[in-house]
Amino acid sequence: MATRARARAWLSAAVAVLTLAGLTVASLPQPPVEQPGQIGQAQPMGAIPPPSESEETETAERATAVDDLLHRRATALVGRDEAAFTATLDPRADPAFLEEQRALFANLADIPLDTWSYLLRPDDTLDLTTLPAPAADPSAELWAPAVELRYALRGIDQTPTTRPMGFLFAQRAGTWYLRSDSALTDLGRRSWRGPWDFGPCVVTPTEHGLVVAHRGSQPMVDRLVRELDSSVAAVSQVWGDDWPKRVALILPDSPVEMRALVGPDFPVESVVAVAIADRVDTARHTATGQRVVLSPTGARALSVASLRVVLRHEITHVAARAATVDGSPMWLLEGFADYVGYRDSGITLAQGAPDLAKRVRDSGPPAALPEDRDFRARDRSLDLAYQQAWSIARFLADRFGEPRLVELYRELAGAGPISASDTDDLLRRVIGVDRAGLLKQWQSYLRATLR
Repeated sequence: MATRARARAWLSAAVAVLTLAGLTVASLPQPPVEQPGQIGQAQPMGAIPPPSESEETETAERATAVDDLLHRRATALVGRDEAAFTATLDPRADPAFLEEQRALFANLADIPLDTWSYLLRPDDTLDLTTLPAPAADPSAELWAPAVELRYALRGIDQTPTTRPMGFLFAQRAGTWYLRSDSALTDLGRRSWRGPWDFGPCVVTPTEHGLVVAHRGSQPMVDRLVRELDSSVAAVSQVWGDDWPKRVALILPDSPVEMRALVGPDFPVESVVAVAIADRVDTARHTATGQRVVLSPTGARALSVASLRVVLRHEITHVAARAATVDGSPMWLLEGFADYVGYRDSGITLAQGAPDLAKRVRDSGPPAALPEDRDFRARDRSLDLAYQQAWSIARFLADRFGEPRLVELYRELAGAGPISASDTDDLLRRVIGVDRAGLLKQWQSYLRATLR
C-alpha cells in the first residue's frame, strides 16, 4: 500500500500483497451417514434426518429453477436487455432494492465484459428461520443458497474472477425471483460490491490496461491514462515480460467504495493505493482478479513524480504476484516494489528515505533487518520500515546488480515462509552471504550513502 505520509515525502509505501478472503458462511449441518444395519434406528438427539426422496426432488427442482433465473439475469445484463433483467427481480421486494438493481444495470453499460455469470451452490444453504424482519416474507417461499459471481474484464482477466453474493430468492405463484442482495448480512453472508454498485462507470482503455472511474473524475483519469502504459513498460524492464502486462486501475469516489473493493478491515484512510487479487496459484503461476485501487482523495493530491512512483510500485506487485508466496519476508516484497517504483526517478535515497537518513545520522544504521510486524504498524514506524526495505533492495541492486536482485526475489519470495537456516542457505546461494552478512554490508552501505 502507498501511505499518505510517505507520498507527501516523495515516498510510496509498498503495496500489501492482499488477497480478498471470502466470508465464513453459516450452513446447515450435514446429515449423518447411515451404516449397514442401522436403517430404522433412532437418530441421535439434535441430528438432522436424511432428506426423503421427495425432499431431494424438491431441492433439485428449486435449484434448477433458480439456476435458470441466474442465467437469465446474467444474459440480460450482458445483452443489455433491461426488461429481461428487471423481470428476474421480485416485484414485491423492497422498492429501494429494485431501484438499486435498475441503477446497477445502467452503471455497467460501459464496462467491457468477457464473462458475467453466476455459480449456484445449493449444498451451502442458510437456515432462514432466524431471518430478521422485514426480510422475512410469509407470503413467499424463501431460499438462500450460496452464489458466486464470475466475471472477467475484457483485455484484463485471462481467467474469470469470483466474488461472493448474498442473494435471497423468493418464489411466488411457481416463479422464482431475486428478492434481495443484502438481507442475509446479519446471517454472515454479504454481497461483494464492485465499482458499478456505487455509480455509473466511465472506462478509459490504454494499450496495456484500462482505468475505471466515475463521472466527474476526468482530470485524474487523464493523469492515470498518461502514466499507465509507461509504468507497465518500466516494470517489465526490471521484472521481465513473463506476466500479462495488462493492468486495471480503479478510482473510487469515496472511502466507503474503496473499502468495499479492498476489504472491510483495510486502513483505507491512510493509503493512497493498494494492489489486490482474488486468488493466487503460485504452483501454476497464475493470479486472478488483480486490480490496483487508488484512494479517492490521496491519489489526487500526488504530484506527477509521486504518482509515477506509486503506480510503478503497485504494478510491480501485479507483475510479481503469481511468483509470490504468502509468508515471504516483507522487507523483500515491499523493498523490491519500492526499488522498481523509484528506479529512474532521480530521487536519492536521502530524499526518499528521510526518516532512515535521520536515524543513520543520529544513532547509526538499524541493528537488524525489518521484521514483518513492522509493516503492520499504524504510526511513523511504518514509514521507517518501508524506507529500510527500499534501502535494502537498492543496496542489493548496487552491490550485486539488478538481475541478481530479481533472482533473489524470485527465489526467496517463491519459497514463502521458510526457517532461518533455510533463508541463510538461500541467501548464500544467490548473493553469497547469509542474513548476518547481508545486515553487515547493508549497514556499511547506509553509513556511506546517508552520512
